[in-house]
Amino acid sequence: MISAMLFAGGSGTRMGASADVPKQFLEIEGKSIIIRTMEHFENHPLVDKIVVACKADWIDELKKQIKHFGITKVEDIVPGGANGFESIHNGVVRVAEYSKDDDIILICDGVRPMLSEELIDNCIKYTKKYETAVPVTPSIDSLLYSEDGDTCNKSYKRSSMYITQAPQGYTMKKILWAHEEAEKRGILNPVSSSELMIELGESVHLYQGERNNIKVTTPEDMHTLRSYFYYERYRTFAKEVMKYGF
Repeated sequence: MISAMLFAGGSGTRMGASADVPKQFLEIEGKSIIIRTMEHFENHPLVDKIVVACKADWIDELKKQIKHFGITKVEDIVPGGANGFESIHNGVVRVAEYSKDDDIILICDGVRPMLSEELIDNCIKYTKKYETAVPVTPSIDSLLYSEDGDTCNKSYKRSSMYITQAPQGYTMKKILWAHEEAEKRGILNPVSSSELMIELGESVHLYQGERNNIKVTTPEDMHTLRSYFYYERYRTFAKEVMKYGF
């Protein structure tokens, strides 16, 4: 059993999104970002079920959109938590209710609408082999470390730095252990599941991510996303023009 667990419980403060519309519900070319993200798992032949941790007062809206766009793999929608980790936890617990230890969970933010089938393929493949699979891209920028944001006396070797992406894959046994340990040790808000694993002393297996697999976080990301889908629509139109000769 392979399940995708999407977490979309936030409101998008870094996006500067309207207080009335969380960023995952902003529309691109007639579809919300969360639906576009979900469709990649809906259409993937190896993904069996989808569980979504959603901002509680938007669950009814998400249900309407799932029905409207014909998403059939959604097993359940659970309320999100006070932060990203709590939302992930709620989703993981729900997936665990119908999963076995060696089943796979693909944990993904609900704001990655440019996922590829190959990326999901690789996540599944490496999770089966290593129990963990985290997509990364090499850092193309130099990195400096600062405690106060004003001064710096430490830098990092760029060739050793990587940017994490999603989906991140785990066996259910592995991720449930991590969440149980987090509770025991008082780890309340790790940035991601991979960082939780590392904080617990575990290693995670890295695989090659994709630079266009953007997480929609800032207004600049929205501009990039809109440009991409506008280009795709224009390219489709141009193909039709060439096909019919008008």
